Amino acid sequence: MIASQVGGGDPSLKTTNPHDLHCWMRPEDIASNDPREVYNCYECPALAGEMAAALASASIVFKDSQDYSRKLVQGAEVLFKFATREQGAKFSGVADPFSVYYNSNGYWDEFVWAGAWLYCATGSSSYLQFVTDPSVPFTGGPDRNVLSWNNKHVEAQLLLTRMRMFLGYGYPYEEMLRRFQNQVDKIMCSYLPGFPNFSRTPGGLIQLNHGKPGTLQYVVNAAFLTTLYTDYLEALNTPGMYCGPTFHENKDLRSFAKTQMDYILGKNPRRMSYVVGFDDRFPQHVLHRGASIPKNKKTSCHAGQKWRDSLKPNPNIIVGAMAGGPDRNDGFRDSHSNYNYTEPTIAGNAGLVAALVALSGEGTAGNDRNNMFYAVPPMFTPRLPSPWIP
Repeated sequence: MIASQVGGGDPSLKTTNPHDLHCWMRPEDIASNDPREVYNCYECPALAGEMAAALASASIVFKDSQDYSRKLVQGAEVLFKFATREQGAKFSGVADPFSVYYNSNGYWDEFVWAGAWLYCATGSSSYLQFVTDPSVPFTGGPDRNVLSWNNKHVEAQLLLTRMRMFLGYGYPYEEMLRRFQNQVDKIMCSYLPGFPNFSRTPGGLIQLNHGKPGTLQYVVNAAFLTTLYTDYLEALNTPGMYCGPTFHENKDLRSFAKTQMDYILGKNPRRMSYVVGFDDRFPQHVLHRGASIPKNKKTSCHAGQKWRDSLKPNPNIIVGAMAGGPDRNDGFRDSHSNYNYTEPTIAGNAGLVAALVALSGEGTAGNDRNNMFYAVPPMFTPRLPSPWIP
């Protein structure tokens, strides 16, 4: 059993009514007036897998605090066992009873994502064997090129590709790791201009969600991933990659990431930044409690709806928050009622920070090949990069 929490309201009621939009109060007033319930969940493979990945990766960040790091690893291992018991066979479907609001379309991507991080955190070959098992139903699918809260395929494959590139594995792992890197190459190629996988707005914003609302959260993730992969290639003195018969230099991947981020920050047909507080023009009606409710205006769930529905600009500027973004024609409706355009999300802003950090380190930060793999034993002789042949 694990604990889960989704906004307010009871997910067991099987309703998709957006409770958080219904109860509009200042964040500091919610705890006492609209408590968030915690629910026990007994069949939550995707949630448990994502929690295991988070704890395992955090243990590497805090590795210098040995006791705390060890505790994080222990928690990750328990969660991984809970998530993968019988490797998902006992679950009747991909959903669990409490996945009403943010249901996962599957759990194997979380399993591989968590297993890869646990291998990095522990060095245990059992996790490497798990994620490279050819029978794992992991690769393929129409939308698995796009990193999102519901899709960990791209990031898991990129992490495994980093292992292959910097550690160099042989039998029996090499075949699957090579397949993962080949898939990463195809994904990176699909982001570049001239490839038919994704359309673009007239202003040049890639439509990773095929024209559906809230596109920016996917764009920032892609900008982060392409920058990260470029860093890996440059660390091995590899000047680029092939997309079919065409060779693309590393600068092409960086150019994709930069142009997409430039669009978000204001280089677009509307000449507007979609990050609040950046530049002179930015969304004024971001759908956010703290931004929309005036200072010291304590109110109840229902009474606060007047601020949610207000036509006036927000009284508070939530600096750094990225809005949902424009539509497929570069249009943008700046109003509280159009949450697809104006709602800032944790998922979106996490990708924004990651992309900005990755791009800001170009040419200065370098790439530490070993720090992330400090727990991995020297099972194999590290592979030296072979001379590049055009």
